[in-house]
Amino acid sequence: MPDLNENTFRITAPCTAMEESELVNEIRKGNDAAMHELVIRNQQAVARVLKAMLGDTPQAEDVGQETFIRFWSNIGAYRHEAKVSTYLTRIAINLAINESRRQKRRYEIERPFDQRTNGYSQTTSHNGAHSTDDAEHLQAALSQLESNQRAVIVLRMLHGYSTRETADLLGIPSGTVLSRLSRALDKLKIILLKLDEV
Repeated sequence: MPDLNENTFRITAPCTAMEESELVNEIRKGNDAAMHELVIRNQQAVARVLKAMLGDTPQAEDVGQETFIRFWSNIGAYRHEAKVSTYLTRIAINLAINESRRQKRRYEIERPFDQRTNGYSQTTSHNGAHSTDDAEHLQAALSQLESNQRAVIVLRMLHGYSTRETADLLGIPSGTVLSRLSRALDKLKIILLKLDEV
């Protein structure tokens, strides 16, 4: 998978002053500078969503690159019905949910049979000790939620999307967002309490 850095796209024209719709039109024409500018404008927001979904991991970086590649390769499907940042968030969340499911399946397959339980393993920091840092503490708790519940928490609580916007991003009814959010918050409280006891 190619790295989306400043050397990825052939720079053909300055695009920093372009409006979002102009950028998209230029990308459709094959203007690599426009895609470069779109990545620059949106990479931080995409990275924040993916870090909340997948942690500060190589997988999050890979999914971030894949998010822009998907947008670029399917530019014809973008209809300007939502801001580019919202459209990219939708792609990123869907890819992150898929990656979370792959990781969970891989974990279930690789885990020794005698260590299998109905719960999730506790997330620890890289040195093996439980992190006391608030952001890492929250990330450890989020990682123990099911990916669908984590997505709702990330979009509603961490990124401030409305219930309707979250529903649109995830392609689910607003009522489902509210019920997932309620269950996720209940689980998150329990998980955080358990992590505090460690």
